[in-house]
Amino acid sequence: MKYNMQSRFTAFFIAVILVFSAMSLKMAYLTIFSGELFSTREASFIYKKIEVKAPRGEIRDRHGRLLAGNRPSFNVQMLRNSSLKQKEQNDMILKTVTILRKNGEVLVDDFPIKVYQGNYYFTYDEQLRKWKERNNIDRNATAEQSFHIITNMLIEQGVLQVEQDDTAQEIQEKIIETGFYPPISVQKMKFVSDVKKEEWMQRNFPKDYESYMKKSAKEIFELLRIKYDIPTNLDEKSARDILVITDLLKSRSIYQYQPADIALDVKKSTVIQLEETSLDIPTVSIVVEPVRYYPYGKFASHILGYLGKMSDVEIKKYVKEQGYDLSEIIGKTGIERTFESKLRGKVGYQKVQVDSSNKLVKNLDFQDPIPGDTVYLSMDAELQQTVEQSLQKTLKCIQNGEYYKSSWGDSKMRDNNKVFNKAKSGATIVLDVKTGDVLAMASYPDYDPNKFVLGISQEEYEKLMPENINDPMAPKPLYNIATMMSVQPGSTFKMLTGLAGLENGLDPNYRIQDKGFIKIGNHSFGCWIWNSSNHSRTHGKESLADAIRDSCNYYFYCLSVGYDYSLDKPMNVNMNSQKILDYAIKFGLNEKTGVEIDETKGRVPEVGVERERKIIALREFLLKYMEGKFEDIHETDAEYGKRIEKIISWADENPSRGQLIKRLSELNVKSSQINAVTDRIKYDYFISMGGWKEGDAFNLAIGQGAHSYTPIQLARYISSIANKGVLNEVTLIDKTINSKKDGAEVNRKQGKEISLKDRDNLKYLTQGMVNVSDEGTSKNIFQNFPLTVASKTGTAQRSGKIPTIDEKNYYLSHLGSYGVNYSDVINLAEKLEKESETKEQEYQYIVKAILKLNKNLTKKDLDMYKDSYDEFAWFVSFAPAEKPEIAIVSVIVQGGHGGYAAPMARDIYAKYFQLKEPEISEGTHSNAILQEEPVWENKMEWVDELN
Repeated sequence: MKYNMQSRFTAFFIAVILVFSAMSLKMAYLTIFSGELFSTREASFIYKKIEVKAPRGEIRDRHGRLLAGNRPSFNVQMLRNSSLKQKEQNDMILKTVTILRKNGEVLVDDFPIKVYQGNYYFTYDEQLRKWKERNNIDRNATAEQSFHIITNMLIEQGVLQVEQDDTAQEIQEKIIETGFYPPISVQKMKFVSDVKKEEWMQRNFPKDYESYMKKSAKEIFELLRIKYDIPTNLDEKSARDILVITDLLKSRSIYQYQPADIALDVKKSTVIQLEETSLDIPTVSIVVEPVRYYPYGKFASHILGYLGKMSDVEIKKYVKEQGYDLSEIIGKTGIERTFESKLRGKVGYQKVQVDSSNKLVKNLDFQDPIPGDTVYLSMDAELQQTVEQSLQKTLKCIQNGEYYKSSWGDSKMRDNNKVFNKAKSGATIVLDVKTGDVLAMASYPDYDPNKFVLGISQEEYEKLMPENINDPMAPKPLYNIATMMSVQPGSTFKMLTGLAGLENGLDPNYRIQDKGFIKIGNHSFGCWIWNSSNHSRTHGKESLADAIRDSCNYYFYCLSVGYDYSLDKPMNVNMNSQKILDYAIKFGLNEKTGVEIDETKGRVPEVGVERERKIIALREFLLKYMEGKFEDIHETDAEYGKRIEKIISWADENPSRGQLIKRLSELNVKSSQINAVTDRIKYDYFISMGGWKEGDAFNLAIGQGAHSYTPIQLARYISSIANKGVLNEVTLIDKTINSKKDGAEVNRKQGKEISLKDRDNLKYLTQGMVNVSDEGTSKNIFQNFPLTVASKTGTAQRSGKIPTIDEKNYYLSHLGSYGVNYSDVINLAEKLEKESETKEQEYQYIVKAILKLNKNLTKKDLDMYKDSYDEFAWFVSFAPAEKPEIAIVSVIVQGGHGGYAAPMARDIYAKYFQLKEPEISEGTHSNAILQEEPVWENKMEWVDELN
């Protein structure tokens, strides 16, 4: 037994030694003989991170109602497999596309060659052609020439202001702020379409892409068919489908481990069919990703903003500086843009192992993404709904001359002789006067941001462009009038003129006799009631409150220069234009309001700016008009310019017609021309420039002239009257909360007290505004309203004529009236275009040719057959007047009368203060016309979550 035990132990001991010896030998082999092999193989494996999108942060109103959230989207992806032969890859693509097409799904189609009725073309070229055509730009114009054409066009339209030291990049940003989007990369000064085409050619033909740039779309298409082994017997539609997907995969060629999206947001039935055929198409997968969703479509679109692909400038900012993926969608406007970094969240990742050719080897790890922060707006969604519906209703009623129907009373929206049918856009803002919170902000027309989420088509995008690109006032759905449109404030400015007077010695009870008009030089400045009554009516004696109530221009003319023209004596007040403008600056009209979305900075004019503008216009006119009109000199002589300046020097004096004829004779103006020259200079220019110092002051005092402010700036200024002189920073944000909900970042901006000599002076402005509602232009709106409202109407004029959609055709169609010959105009226009160093819009050469051929005409004469702009309608107010809570400001573009915006303000106040609607007795609305009333939703079903 002892022997057996010893034998077993020996055998076990020997076996252990043999096992460990074998292991040692294997280890030595692996380390010494195969170490380099394994080291090389391990080095060939690379570890990569595939980003996993984070759900975008939600946007909610102040009460938590969801305005922008996320919903699940089934996206079809395809992985590029380098081990497959091209023919096998093509077969898989066709099988996949067949299922997608059969179910009505849309491919992610960035392939730049399209085929229409057998014709092949590059989408890049077609988009650029359409853009140039729509903007009357010569098809051969370079990107730089086109950039200057657009810049000059917008400057002439008065919607773009460019400083002398502005870079091309800064000018481009200002252009985009106007709602115009030129497809030009100003960094390279190339058309964006040309840049993209060049990049695409480089990707597909890297060795000699420049030579391929010269080939036609059909030639490139056929070369790609050969390159990707597409059978010649396959129809062009199927061949293109293969190229569409292949191009997507090619764009991911350096990331073979990362699939490409080939169809987004597909139906569940499509998902099922693709899963059923997964064995035949193993490179295809379905992923569920969060996609942005706006549950109420167009609701608050200008506040929320929209998403989109990155521009060249944004690629530098987000991809190169912040590590974004090039394919990511970002906030382009509104809150989506401003709070992009908070809303984006933190991307997750899937860690994978790939080989040296970037082919997926193994999945290793996964990190969940962190959702973006939730942004709570200061806006009240129910109040916003009322504002939007009331604004649209107001515009419709004005356009059609209908009654604005309301339980608080019906209001006629037309003149006796005119319907303002061009009133197609406008904006309304509701501010909390104590905090500067935006409780509602609507701009119309609006748009549906859902259309941008998955990439908007060119056709859909063009529908959002203005119908008449030449008209700066044409409705633009993407343009936020509330923060971006800067125009004259009209009579809504008069409270500031009154305050400047009070602060500089005006007795608020001092009364001025309205005598209808004041004559300065040869120009008469009339009160509106005098002008509109055929010179038969005046306001009588007016105090400050009376003048605000009646919007008496005569009173404010006198106040602006401290002179009582009715008594022909100075007032006991030290006033001038600069003192008025100083108070405009105090009330924030020369700065941005602080609102967290894009806004234009309206500007307070400089003293004398009106005269300088007129002098420039007069000089430009005379340099052209006086050609050939002097007996002894030619326009090329040095003396020519001196005589032009001599004529300009008479502008302030505005001599009589006889005196002007005498002086022009002394300058040797041809006797055959002297009467025509005299009348053009005197009645087109001098008559409006005589006594320019007083004239400038008069215009500025009543909100005309060079004033230019946005609706949100006016809302801030009116709020500062209501809150006794505190200038708040305007805000759209209540707070932001991160995804862990471990604390809120509350947004509270501190207002500043406006420096005033006597804060009690504000009460006289409020009293005047209350009088407007009780006795003045808003009396019929608020006379039975159970709330004291302080209000002011305003009408702002826009000078000039409305450009036509086809300017070239307009001018050519009126050549008979201009006294010129068609062939002469065309030949001269072509000559001027060839001689021009900088390209202009084609019609501008036509205009120049006409003016050269008939030197008795001006550009104003050529435009005489065009339609005129109607007045802009302003309505500003706050309530309750005795203890103000909110201010409401509205502007209706070409709306005719400010009072037309008063009924909707009344409905908004009723909603905010939850006023009980009055009981309507039978016959109360007998003044209303019989017609079908538009149907508006009473209440939205606000959602809290999206599944």
